[in-house]
This record gives sequence, structure tokens and C-alpha cells, in this order.
Amino acid sequence: MTSALGVGLLVLSSLLAACGGTVPGQATGAATSTAPPSATSAPPPTGTAAGSTSTTTTAPPGLAPPAQLVPFPTAPATAGAGAWAPAGRRVDGLPAVYETALVPPGGTQPAGIAWMDTRLLSARLYSGSLSPGGGPYPYTAPIQPAQSTSLVAAFNGGFKMATAGGGYYTTGRAVVPLVAGAASLVIDVNGSVTVGTWGQTVTMSADVASVRQNLVPLVAGASPTAQASSPDWLSWGNTCGATSCTGPGIEHQWRSGVGVTADGALAYTCGPALSPLQLADLLVRAGVVRGMQLDINPYWTVFATYDPATPAAPAAPADGSRLVSSTVQGPATFFDPSWARDFITMSARPVGG
Repeated sequence: MTSALGVGLLVLSSLLAACGGTVPGQATGAATSTAPPSATSAPPPTGTAAGSTSTTTTAPPGLAPPAQLVPFPTAPATAGAGAWAPAGRRVDGLPAVYETALVPPGGTQPAGIAWMDTRLLSARLYSGSLSPGGGPYPYTAPIQPAQSTSLVAAFNGGFKMATAGGGYYTTGRAVVPLVAGAASLVIDVNGSVTVGTWGQTVTMSADVASVRQNLVPLVAGASPTAQASSPDWLSWGNTCGATSCTGPGIEHQWRSGVGVTADGALAYTCGPALSPLQLADLLVRAGVVRGMQLDINPYWTVFATYDPATPAAPAAPADGSRLVSSTVQGPATFFDPSWARDFITMSARPVGG
């Protein structure tokens, strides 16, 4: 009897001690890091809170959703301007892409803006049937069924390489030599993506999988660059005319751009009747600290999201949506084997990956 009672008291004591312990993942006062991933960094890992000896902290699976954007004061009022809405398939139950629209300063038509969670999404550079040339490559248009089961979004790349003012690197080789000082979208081997100036904010390493360069930086230090503000808008590419591509070009034309925010999210924008400076202003308003122009003119600018009926179902044109409803291209573009230009896909990371 005495032995049984002693055992019972010991069990009760252990249970009470356990109830008074701390819960893993609820560390108090632990700082969280919002530093953007570098060209070679993996998504922020989980681990032990700094200074903690008995508790651990688990990083949230995704970034904090973007804050509502304030419309430009000189732009005409439009319904829902700056309010984000989730788009595309969810990743681990969370929205990985948000979309909104803003009229740029001095503009009259809304441009679309997409925000992408780089903790939930991994990037991949695809070649087109013609650009960059020099293939074949492991990933080339069209997107194959194996990759479509995780596809969340896709968007256009840059100029043809002859006019891009930069290089193209993938599968361990420089298809076109990389250029110091060029604006660069850089993807590492685990799909982390960033944007920067080659040789300054982004550089080559063993972890770099792909580099797509296009012209010079459009946004640096969270502000439009001097080149973006220059009256020499032709330095940002030859544009089509107001009604066709056979006449003199115009400054305010379909343009697209992409950049990275302070917390590492990727932001894309495209719209009609944009000058280079307006494109830069839109990226900065979306929180971009380093950004670049991508392709221009009506036929080449496109951003699409995909939301199949079931979580792991293959994406298809039928379940895709345009960021801007009036773009010539749409969700079917990236499934077209004849699509000429390179592009970038954003796909769901494996759960916990």
C-alpha cells in the first residue's frame, strides 16, 4: 500500500509540473527577422529563440500579408484602388499571391500590382521557343503537367537578348554573358528569388540557378533611379505607336516591372499607358526597394494566376486569371509550345519547405 501510494503521488506531482511548463512555439519577446532573402539564401528557418534555453519559436509559414496601398493623390479615384485580394491557389492553406490596382501619378488608367510570398512560393526561369536561344533547356515553354500541379502564377520575362543590355544564365552556363551593373532577377537552387544590381547587391555563387538581366535598375534604395526619371524614355526600349507597332513609338505604353520588398516579397506590376517613371512609382508604392523593368508593348506583358478546383490538381488555362483583364496574353500563354519569350513561374513550395 505504501509503495502504491508513493507511486501515485509521484505521478500526480509530474502531471502538475507539466501543466505549469511552457508551450513550445510561444516564446515571449523573441525578435523576428524580416531581412529579405539573398540571391543564395533559403527561406527563413525555424529554430530556437535568441537567448532562450527552454522554449522554441517557430517562424510563420508565410510573410505577413501586404498592407493596403494608398492611392496616388493626383490620380483619379477608382473603386477598390490599393485594396488587396488573394489570387491563385493557396499554399498550405494560405494565400500566396495578392492583387490590387492603382492609377499611377499623372495617369488615367489603372495598372495591376501582384504581391508574391517568397516563403510560400519558389521561382523558376523558363525559356521560350525563341528566347534566349541556344537550347534546349530543362524548363522551356510549355509548362509540363508535372510542374503544373504546383503552379500558382507566371509572368513575362524581359527583352530579346539582343536588346536587353544584359545576360542570361541558367543550368550552370551563361547563355549570354552577364553584365556588371545590369538589373537582374536572380533565382537560387531552392527557388528563392530576388532583384538587384549585378556585381553590387547580387553576385554569382554556387547557389545561383538562374539570372535574367534586363537594362539597368529602375528602383534602388526604395526610390526611382535617376535613369527612371530621365526624359530619355527611349533608353527604356523601343515602344509601339498609339494604335500599332508600325509608326513612331510613344512614351506611355504597356510596360511591366518586378522588384523585391524589404521583407523579401516579390512585387510585379504592368499596365497600359505607363512611362518608365510611372512604372517605378508603382513598384515603390508596392514596397519595392530594388526593382527592374521587364518586357514592354501590348503583346508581351502578362501576369496570370491559377486556381484549380482541388489543391493538388494540375493548373490549366481554364482555371487561370489575368492580373489586368485587357492584356493581350493570358493564362494560356505559358501552356503554348510556340510562346517565343522566356518567363518566370511561381510555384507552391512543399509543406514545411
